Amino acid sequence: MADPSVVLSERFAGALASLDETLRGADPVVRRSDRADYQVNGSMALAKKTGRPPRDLAQEIVDRVELADIAHPPEIAGPGFINVTLQDAFLARALQETADDPALGVTPAAITETVVVDYSAPNVAKEMHVGHLRSSIIGDALVRVLEFVGHQVIRQNHLGDWGTPFGMLIEHLLSVGEAEAANELSVGDLGRFYQEARAEFDANPDFADRARRRVVALQAGDPQTLRLWKLLVDESSRYFTAVYGRLGVKLGPDDQAGESMYNPMLADTMAELERLGLLVESDGAQCVFPPGFTTREGNPLPLIVRKSDGGFGYDTTDLAAIRYRLRDLGATHVIYVVGAPQREHLEMIIETARLAGWLRPPARAEHVAFGSVLGADRKMFRTRAGGSIRLVDLLDEAVERARQIVADRTSLSPDEAVTVSEAVGIGAVKYADLSNDRVKDYAFDWDRMLDFQGNTGPYLQYAHTRVRSIFGQAAARGIDVSDVGPALEFAPAERRLALEILSFDGAVHATEESLAPHRLCTYLFELATAFTDFYESCPVLRADTDEQRRSRLFLADLTARVLAQGLDLLGIAAPERM
Repeated sequence: MADPSVVLSERFAGALASLDETLRGADPVVRRSDRADYQVNGSMALAKKTGRPPRDLAQEIVDRVELADIAHPPEIAGPGFINVTLQDAFLARALQETADDPALGVTPAAITETVVVDYSAPNVAKEMHVGHLRSSIIGDALVRVLEFVGHQVIRQNHLGDWGTPFGMLIEHLLSVGEAEAANELSVGDLGRFYQEARAEFDANPDFADRARRRVVALQAGDPQTLRLWKLLVDESSRYFTAVYGRLGVKLGPDDQAGESMYNPMLADTMAELERLGLLVESDGAQCVFPPGFTTREGNPLPLIVRKSDGGFGYDTTDLAAIRYRLRDLGATHVIYVVGAPQREHLEMIIETARLAGWLRPPARAEHVAFGSVLGADRKMFRTRAGGSIRLVDLLDEAVERARQIVADRTSLSPDEAVTVSEAVGIGAVKYADLSNDRVKDYAFDWDRMLDFQGNTGPYLQYAHTRVRSIFGQAAARGIDVSDVGPALEFAPAERRLALEILSFDGAVHATEESLAPHRLCTYLFELATAFTDFYESCPVLRADTDEQRRSRLFLADLTARVLAQGLDLLGIAAPERM
């Protein structure tokens, strides 16, 4: 069953359409309320459109809306608010249908699409650092949500695996020896390998000359050079896959679509743009000037398709990529989970795809931008020495800090403590990121993100284990937990929890539509808070009657299932014990 707010929206929208043709398609604005289960607020704005007084319009809506099968007669309050309280029988039926549904009441997307999601995108032979955190986990959460509602999702990890740096990297590989280089890269020491190559390139003219010649050989397809290049890519790929596994991100070798993949497409992409009359020569380069983009001086801003020296760059690669995703992969929705500084570049790529006819309605492409991770000083989050923080070091520290907290708060066995510390530490980092509006910067705060109170990952994980502990206690007391189901009457805290459970569908679809994971985080926090209130005011195992106990066990179990599913959509583990 859909979220009750969705059902009410449909009913009230139908009443509006039957009342006045000018109100067809109008939003009745259904919201949760502390005065009833829901409040319909649309009368205030719609009254101006019809020329009716708001309270009169509200009364006409109430007279027409059909709610007898799901709610008590609605009441008009104030200048035109409509308060709606659901019938307990309807609430019980909706909860049971949710419990019986493997998707926990989340309805499939109205229109399913083929969605390409471009995210993470580390560089071969370079360390993954904290700058890769947001793209990786935001992209992963969106992939999980989109798949959950039925879309066909194609993950694209746009690796930086081509270009001039590979000349010096291959030459450095030859200098240290293939076996030593492979070992260095396999243990994740990519940062040192790259820095050594860069230092040699800057200090040794002979090395720099060999590196430049090696780039030419690579681009010409020299077999020996390609073999060495592939060694760099493969070892880096193994390392990336290990980091993704630790981070709980659904990206593997099969999802890699590096810059090198588009090399055979670049000339054809340029030729098509030329045939379409979109290429303009500028200072010896072949460019596209999508309308509406200008430099600071007000001059037209170019996408450089072919540089003046005849080479191709990132602009051409990104154009070939969007062309491939729309034509070859059949994408109807292309999503770029890329930092906010790339906004203008990606908008120009998307606009050029429209001009070329590759991006045609109903297909669309959009940039899912995100802000930066800041330190306590509100500057870019870096090491004390000013360098980039390695992602694996960040995760290690998160788990170590979690281990100390878990040891102080729990009496888990050593093996359980290891597993839980990993889940809590990694989950805390991910939730702290995802719970913030992605377009904003946020400050990285260890104490805040690992707190077991407030809107944090550990709080939600603990709420889940708290629910599950009820069933452990029930088993210890010999209480049968198999025969559970909703009662036909609900105390206020039970009712609030029930309504939160039934809002899962709306929260998931709000996240899908906005591509904003913090919407789902906010919902899960509100669900956990509602459960805490329920737990403190409604005895479960010591309920007054068997019927009451069965109903409260039912609500507890359904809460745990929704929490676990919601956390999984964020890529966060839900431990059974803490």
